[in-house]
Amino acid sequence: MHIALIGGTGNVGRRLCNEALRRGHDVTVVARHADPALETSIKFIEGDVSTDPRAVGHALRGCDVLVSAARFVSVDAAHVLGVARSAGIKRVLIVGGAASLEIAPGQRLLDSPDFPAAYKTEATAGAAFLDSLRAVDDVDWTFLSPAALFEAGERTGHFRLGADQLLVDANGQSRISYEDYAVAMFDEIEQPTHVRQRFCVAY
Repeated sequence: MHIALIGGTGNVGRRLCNEALRRGHDVTVVARHADPALETSIKFIEGDVSTDPRAVGHALRGCDVLVSAARFVSVDAAHVLGVARSAGIKRVLIVGGAASLEIAPGQRLLDSPDFPAAYKTEATAGAAFLDSLRAVDDVDWTFLSPAALFEAGERTGHFRLGADQLLVDANGQSRISYEDYAVAMFDEIEQPTHVRQRFCVAY
């Protein structure tokens, strides 16, 4: 497939690029500035999704799937959906956040009293992004939330999938590597099982 990737130069975006190439897909990265570290086989489009989603969308015509790994405070659902609609792309996947996952029935991680203040603005924007997607019926979207601890690590290919509840291990920890997150994302791209749904991944 031909994958269009918004935010492909960030920590998660680079792992998504690597996973796409590993599986034989073509990749076009959209970002405000080029990254010389990108593989030479990756096509790069300079563009700002937040200011001109229609122009970015026109540049992505012919792509099969759109993935957004952009920060929620910079790029909201209307921007990403605007790109997809202008490009004629029906399949859209979002690198989500953990904060909107439930830690108890009806209680999101975001709403817990000890949620770090430094992450609250981005987390709140991520939850709003998901709420916006849930009202969309003309695009086949998927929102993949990582575990609470989301960082660089190994690509093991072994993890668990869940729905709207935060997954924790036997020690009460919730974690996933960028590398295994990318595996879960491309498993979903190649074999869609969570269309118009949010799901989550953790060890």
